[in-house]
Amino acid sequence: MIGRITSSTMTHQSLRTLQANLADRERLQYQAASQRAFRTPSEDPAAAATVLGVHGEQTRTAQFARNISDGMAWVTTVDTALGASTNLLNRARDLTAQGANSGALSPTARESIARELETISAEMLAQANTTILGRSVFAGTSDSGVAFDPVTFAFNGSPGAGVQRRISDNETVRVDLDGSQAYGSGAGSVFALLKDIAADLRGGADVGTRLNDIDARLKDIVSARGASGARQVQLERASSQNLATSTDLEARRAEVENVDSLEVLVRLQSAELVFQSALKVTARSLQTNLLEFLR
Repeated sequence: MIGRITSSTMTHQSLRTLQANLADRERLQYQAASQRAFRTPSEDPAAAATVLGVHGEQTRTAQFARNISDGMAWVTTVDTALGASTNLLNRARDLTAQGANSGALSPTARESIARELETISAEMLAQANTTILGRSVFAGTSDSGVAFDPVTFAFNGSPGAGVQRRISDNETVRVDLDGSQAYGSGAGSVFALLKDIAADLRGGADVGTRLNDIDARLKDIVSARGASGARQVQLERASSQNLATSTDLEARRAEVENVDSLEVLVRLQSAELVFQSALKVTARSLQTNLLEFLR
């Protein structure tokens, strides 16, 4: 049995077809303008789920990149302070060696050496109290304003409690340094040692025996700098790996979420031709009805 076809049926069907063509053209126009393959997850649930996963990985990778950058700032600051301290202590060793030749030095020369040693002690204390964004790089997790007391040279930090930065899913790195291991603490610190040597020079004592003490402290600082350098290399490797991961993730995201501009433009032009053809066909197929003819 053949169904009854009326003008109203033909009109509604033509309008549905035109609306479908118009919606397809609008979707292609959005893709061409936004360079995105879909606007809502319902358009492509599988691709949307993949993109959400990639976006999550990108967010995590971006956070690791920020952690690495912050960690690099810490270890670079530590390395700079330890490098300056090494140079200062080498200068102090040279001065102590000069002061050990007591027979050839006048009291004025000994006083001059003593004053420079005290100056070096103060400069090393300033290096040991180096901060980054208000936090000491040698005091661990302590919130003390300085790692070492400027009067007693006591260590104010938290031994063993380091500042950690997560640089990957399974890797963390310590970015600060225990100042007591590098500089000592209190009466046994390098700062107190230099002041004691200055006092011995003023008192006319032989300071030659102090060279071994300086060498021991110099060894500690150089060793601490080596440990800091190893962490810096670790962070540099992590940075390179993080950059490679970020590049791969962006390529995966673009492959799923972005569109081929040329392909979309071709499809858009084709959709426009189809829509124009549909308009012409509809205009010819919808003939004047009987009432309009009688008018």
